[in-house]
Amino acid sequence: MAPATRLFNGSHFQVKEFILLGLPGIHSWQHWLSLPLAVLYLSSISTNLLIFITIWKQPKLHQPMYQFLSILSVVDIGLATTIMPKILAIFWFDAKAISLPECFAQMYAIHCFIAMESGIFLCMAFDRYVAICHPLHYPTIVTAYSVFKATIFMVLRNGLLVIPVPVLAAQRDYCSSNEIDHCFCSNLGVTSLSCDDRRHNGICQMILSLLIMGGDLTLIILSYALIFSSVMKLNSAEAAYKALSTCSSHLILILFFYTVIVVIFVTHLSGRKYPLIPVLFNVLHNIIPPTLNPIVYAFRTQDLRLGFQKLLLPSKKNK
Repeated sequence: MAPATRLFNGSHFQVKEFILLGLPGIHSWQHWLSLPLAVLYLSSISTNLLIFITIWKQPKLHQPMYQFLSILSVVDIGLATTIMPKILAIFWFDAKAISLPECFAQMYAIHCFIAMESGIFLCMAFDRYVAICHPLHYPTIVTAYSVFKATIFMVLRNGLLVIPVPVLAAQRDYCSSNEIDHCFCSNLGVTSLSCDDRRHNGICQMILSLLIMGGDLTLIILSYALIFSSVMKLNSAEAAYKALSTCSSHLILILFFYTVIVVIFVTHLSGRKYPLIPVLFNVLHNIIPPTLNPIVYAFRTQDLRLGFQKLLLPSKKNK
């Protein structure tokens, strides 16, 4: 065990900092993964910024669907930036130490941004439900003000509900080891070092996951069930295809986002035998969706592609 600086705290010795070791089992050559991870990070930042600026500058894209997409871009930038700079610092400069306040702040930010992404997916599903199932009422139901209210609600919901995760983690006694076999401060990775009972931490995370992620996914499935039911009633196959095509990008991202969460949960069950797998999936889940989201929308949304052209090639705007 690497030497840990300890602070006497009552009857316990509590560490002042944690040491993030990186990817379990491949510490000696994990730095080789820094290049693809850096490329993914730079890609996620640049493409999400491009989407946000394009939607902001193009009046034609000032519609609720694209406004939610611009909010998703901001969330994706936050999610990727929460972990990637520290991971790259570990791989490139061996900067493995992280203070307790920084660690718990990172833990809070990760949970908050992931929950926020889930919430924005739910808002986008509701937007598509109203657009397809109640098209005549869409302009009055889904407005710029309703987008603003939904965003504020999601920020408050996720910002407040995830507070118990880092708070409970900070209340544990870390008295034996300060080495975390992980790339960032995950709740389970940090609390596994505690010397006292950490069952409340696992129960809290499970309840929050079911409440936030499970609740959002249930409502998303319900929305799409109603959408498909409405589409099946259309007499024209072309109209049905056009309606579903507006949902295709959203569906792809939802399936990927929640599938990876399920895979992470399953791999954690075998984490003791194969510790690298859940840690690697955790890292990829925080960097792949922010990279994938703008690419999927850019390829499958014509208005967005035209917006890119007008922004990047202004000389061709009027041609």
